Amino acid sequence: MTNDLIYQGAVELAALLRSREVSATEVLEAHLEQIDKLNPLINAVVTLDEEGARKTAAEADRKAARGEQLGPLHGLPISFKDTADTAGMRTTYGHPQFRDHVPASNDLHVQRILDAGAIRVGKTNVPEFAAGSHTFNRVFGATRNPYDPGKSAGGSSGGAAAALAAGFQPIADGSDMGGSLRNPASFCNVVGLRPTPGMVPNTDGSNVFFPLAVSGPMGRTAQDTALLFSVMAGASPEDPHSAFAPNAAHVPLEPADFAGLRVAFAPTLGGRVPVSREVLDVIEPQAAALSALGAHVELDCPDLEGSDQAFRVLRSAAFDALWGDQLAAEPDAFNHFLAGNIRDGGLLSGRDVIRAEEAMTRLIRKAAEFFERYDLVIAPASQVVPFDVDLEYPTEIEGHHLENYLDWMRAPYLFTPLGLPALSVPAGFTPSGLPVGLQMIGARGTDARLLQLASAFEKISSCSSVRPQGAAVL
Repeated sequence: MTNDLIYQGAVELAALLRSREVSATEVLEAHLEQIDKLNPLINAVVTLDEEGARKTAAEADRKAARGEQLGPLHGLPISFKDTADTAGMRTTYGHPQFRDHVPASNDLHVQRILDAGAIRVGKTNVPEFAAGSHTFNRVFGATRNPYDPGKSAGGSSGGAAAALAAGFQPIADGSDMGGSLRNPASFCNVVGLRPTPGMVPNTDGSNVFFPLAVSGPMGRTAQDTALLFSVMAGASPEDPHSAFAPNAAHVPLEPADFAGLRVAFAPTLGGRVPVSREVLDVIEPQAAALSALGAHVELDCPDLEGSDQAFRVLRSAAFDALWGDQLAAEPDAFNHFLAGNIRDGGLLSGRDVIRAEEAMTRLIRKAAEFFERYDLVIAPASQVVPFDVDLEYPTEIEGHHLENYLDWMRAPYLFTPLGLPALSVPAGFTPSGLPVGLQMIGARGTDARLLQLASAFEKISSCSSVRPQGAAVL
């Protein structure tokens, strides 16, 4: 029964909870047992409040017994990303300075998830200040991949993705600037959606106009991801860019048909990035499979000229604004590659930033033109397969030397400045059993359609239900 509950889909589990076929307490205890069993190895959950979660689950069961109206996430356990503020629960941002930091209030998306009935269990691990796509820090150490504990779980939502894959929770929140939802989803065989900016309001950051960072949902399937997205999304008066975001109750994703779909396949993003042969061996057959189903698949890629420079300029400028003064006063306060990004930001001028924003403007307009000709773009979600957990980052891909820790992350982050929704969906495994995700990118505002297509793709690839064998044995 325990194994059935921890790997039950979130949509199905929520239905069982609403019908009282299972209780929130039963569901919680099953997940706590799995956390106790595997988290010492995986290190995905870094703060745990069992007593508080049990009290909340018991109250959820009393509420159900009284016949009160239940939220769409009623009884579903969740540990939040450790960069999201959680009232009364430690939030470290993966940095020693905040080792004992306890926020007084919840971030908006956290509050929405709790208001929908989810049970707060703890927090999931992140890189230092969520900078990077490999989850390790000086507070809690590294998160390991449930499919191979010797490998990285990705990042920066690596703890969240690993927690999903290991059966610690059925849904997870994350955030994405340069692939932090998509990369760990690829590494851990789950779904991670980077929403269209504005779909999930940015009401908690210091700069509501920062165009790169968004919060978003993760799940083991597109249906589960859509359930959480329906709760996280919705306009807020505190974010003017969220005006178009829908406030709609979750409805199951309608079946999608690939016949006649116009698909651009960008295996190397138009020759812009090196990609591991192991990754290509998984995603190339997926393009052929879509073609066999009647999709019109062509080798093509949106215009990405200037995207790399725009992303790096805006990212480093934001880092300098946040931490430049602290770095100057405390040179050892940050890890070496984050410190390098902060210093890069300090060398920029206002003209550099405006030109980066102008480049984004051009890219967004060109993307709109591109999606008049195509319905979907498919590409690698990561340029590499999960690498050794003790590495800081890969330094080579297929003979191409990588100069810094951002170079191996370009497959997801080159799409970030285009302002489009993008997700990673499980696509297959390497011969050694490591997961590989397919990145799917849609037109601005088509997040629901993208999830619908991802759900249809899951029926083709049939790998979303493949559980970590190493975790099952332990």
